[in-house]
Amino acid sequence: MIWRVFRVIIVLVCVGLLCKACLVKDVPPEMTANRTENSSDNSFLNYTSPKNVVVNGSDYQQSQISVGKFGGEIISSTIGEGPKTFNPFNSKDNTSSTMAGILYDGLLTTNPVTGQPEPKLAKDFSISPDWKTYTIYLRQGINWSDGKPITADDVVFSWKDIIFAGLGDTSLRDSVYIDGKLPKVRKIDDYTVEFKIDKPYAPFVRLLSASIAPKHYFLPAVKKGAAYFDGFLSTNTNPDEIVSSGAFKLKEYIPAQRVVFERNPNYYLINKNGDKLPYLDRFIYLIVGDLNNEVLKFEAKELDVINLQGSKVARYKSLEPHSDFKLYNLGPTTGTMYLSVNINNRKNKNGDYYVNPIKQKWFQDLNFRTAIDYAIDRRNMVFNIANGIGEPLYTAESLNSIYLNKNLKPYEKNLEKSRNLLQKSGFYLKNEKLYDKDGNRVEFNLYTNAGNTEREAIGVMVKQDLEELGMKVNFKPIEFNSLVNKLVSTFDWDMVIMGLTGSPIEPNGGKNVWLSDGRLHMFNMRTPSEGKSGILSWEKDLDECFIKGALASNFDERKKYYDRYQEIVYNQKPMIYIYSPIIIVAIRDKFKNIYPTSLGGMLHNIAEIWIEGGKK
Repeated sequence: MIWRVFRVIIVLVCVGLLCKACLVKDVPPEMTANRTENSSDNSFLNYTSPKNVVVNGSDYQQSQISVGKFGGEIISSTIGEGPKTFNPFNSKDNTSSTMAGILYDGLLTTNPVTGQPEPKLAKDFSISPDWKTYTIYLRQGINWSDGKPITADDVVFSWKDIIFAGLGDTSLRDSVYIDGKLPKVRKIDDYTVEFKIDKPYAPFVRLLSASIAPKHYFLPAVKKGAAYFDGFLSTNTNPDEIVSSGAFKLKEYIPAQRVVFERNPNYYLINKNGDKLPYLDRFIYLIVGDLNNEVLKFEAKELDVINLQGSKVARYKSLEPHSDFKLYNLGPTTGTMYLSVNINNRKNKNGDYYVNPIKQKWFQDLNFRTAIDYAIDRRNMVFNIANGIGEPLYTAESLNSIYLNKNLKPYEKNLEKSRNLLQKSGFYLKNEKLYDKDGNRVEFNLYTNAGNTEREAIGVMVKQDLEELGMKVNFKPIEFNSLVNKLVSTFDWDMVIMGLTGSPIEPNGGKNVWLSDGRLHMFNMRTPSEGKSGILSWEKDLDECFIKGALASNFDERKKYYDRYQEIVYNQKPMIYIYSPIIIVAIRDKFKNIYPTSLGGMLHNIAEIWIEGGKK
């Protein structure tokens, strides 16, 4: 039995790592999912994106995959406490972004197989030969959920009056600053919009996937100013009032229980019979609290789809032949999981240091950070937490990134090297306890978000690894919002285990993490009034990498800058990367038109998914 389980794990890992195929240039090859066994059912590998059609003068997208049946629901889940907002321009956490993304489409989207930009609310787009002018051609005859037409006025308003004005979360606005200047956007006619930038800027086309707001619904909130806008479309909003464009609109939100979306009858996707999609009546997210509860709900058949932790995969693999679900391997996660150290050495407005001055000296010491890095047993974590379904991670880019710097070599746990580095900086052991050169006991707090049992397990193992060096680690899982407040508002933290979502085809999405004045530059966060004052030399180098990398004109030139940023992070260790899980997803086999991909995930084509046994 042990060998059988081990064999399953080895097969899963090998298949998953094959998904890292050599991606080249800006056009990666197919990044499709694999079933976790050899199967003659390869239909999920053949996804074709919808194509444009004109029906009675309206520009629709037409599904190119099999015609299904209408009715039913799919139930997914989210851990934690649920969304904090439904406003796509205010979202600062992954759950809120997911929910807002269901409600509001962008002009463009990313092809889930090729990774190329393709039309969404737009029916087409063009880029001038000098890469400075982007012309968007909107679909004519499509409407918001309240029946009002979607036009160029909505696009210009969204970009000019919300994004460029800095309302809500300014991350997107910060991402489109090019040499300190914002793009220009103008309406050419009711269904044509033009964006102009001063210099070629490689990431810009992907930023056009940002949500578009209905002007008639958002305008009153914009007129009331930033403070009001921050609370607009909160989770207390009456769902009947919300005007949206996605395949599903909000039906119900019950805090700490569920979010229910219902079919949007005005959606612009049709099937080959001319029927409006989506097929499903409802798309439901249960708020499950933690990963263990999520598994219990899936096994009780309260959930239809689940991302499995590595420790659960072998069991589910053995159950699959006799179950009502199928397993899919989506390859290495596109995000990253890391331990970050607070190297902030500045004072707040009261004149007090954000970080205890004694700890400041430790955290700002590269030898100290490197000693921590070499003390972490990544392979042991992969084996014990992910059950072998993953691979150690040492870089800021995910393992399937086309920009991954493969010259940065992995290394094993090495306590001897850690102790030598600590000794160089004056640290010493006394009665197996570590002290700094001034006689201070090395003790600090390590945080993560409570409910994420994988990160909690990593925290326990990091604590054990560092205590082998004589450090005292107070591991404290806390509620997610409280943790975010510590990271980006009060700066009152020592070390943290967190994760970041990412894109394997565009590193510029991490700009706000790595720019010295970025809003997620958590390891040395600055208040808005500080700007770039007092930045470290290697932070300046990171600024240069991201500024010049975005302005570079071709893949090879861009990769030089992104290779360099990874090298800086690898050497300076403000974030210490841990491991990359392989994504294994279970979904009930009653669902049809399932085409999971590494880029798109399991439900990227949610509007085309239907249930066997549904109505015609």
